[in-house]
Amino acid sequence: MNNSSTTQSAVQIPDLGYKPWCVRNLRSRFLSVLAGLFAFLSVLPLIAVLVHILIKGFSSINVELFTQLPPPPGGVGGGIGNAILGSFIVTVIAALIAIPIGVGGGIYLAEYSTGRGFSQFIRFGTNVLAGVPSIIAGVFVYGTIVSTRILFGHTFSAIAGGTALSVLMLPTVVKTTDEGLKLVSNDLRRAALGVGASRFVTVSQITLPKAFTPIATGVVLSIARAAGETAPLIFTALFSPFWPNGIFDPIATLSVLIYNFSTQPYDVQNQLAWAASFILVVFILMLNLLARWLGRIASK
Repeated sequence: MNNSSTTQSAVQIPDLGYKPWCVRNLRSRFLSVLAGLFAFLSVLPLIAVLVHILIKGFSSINVELFTQLPPPPGGVGGGIGNAILGSFIVTVIAALIAIPIGVGGGIYLAEYSTGRGFSQFIRFGTNVLAGVPSIIAGVFVYGTIVSTRILFGHTFSAIAGGTALSVLMLPTVVKTTDEGLKLVSNDLRRAALGVGASRFVTVSQITLPKAFTPIATGVVLSIARAAGETAPLIFTALFSPFWPNGIFDPIATLSVLIYNFSTQPYDVQNQLAWAASFILVVFILMLNLLARWLGRIASK
């Protein structure tokens, strides 16, 4: 009994309490604060841009802004209705081109390819295309469509602008479709094939609906990227101070309007450029929020 008491008294229980002034705890708090500071600095440019555009552009938001044409240089009033409509038309054209091709390419990579040769080349080319500067896409479409007048003799046009934007959208759509289909369990594919379903039926009825949410997220992100591009549209869609007259004619877009009006020495045009910047930022922000919402649905 005495021996056990002596043994217990000899064992010293360490003090496990938190010591706020310990050197390692002070170092940990310092590094936590430093990491938080760097995180804040990383989003500070976004906050500054949003606040500045909100202050400069929100005051010009009215009904006339969405329903009227831009005024002539030195004029008063007016709006950017043609640019808003033109941006919508060009973005829809780009989506109609990029989404079917991109989704089809992603389906091939995930469901039909063997992972060798041609499929590796497609994946490598997609990664390279994702890093190509947007102005290169504009120059490419200018050289193949605009300068050659291949579209029934037309040069600058909405469809040329949409084609340039679709080149920028393709890598995102292909990669998200490929990765989204890979997330679908192989047990579903085996079960469908086991009951006699063909590969086409399995893809169209089983795997593709299951991967709809991540694919839709990638499509939304690609549209958000394309909607804010300027350089490709300068080479392809150009600009027009009038309402859209067809997809084979030059067309106004928000990004090109901002570029043109921000350099003019007139207060009215400068203010319209700020208003267009506000509308474009809000549109892209809404698309990104939609993509995050779809991503949360996919994770559940």
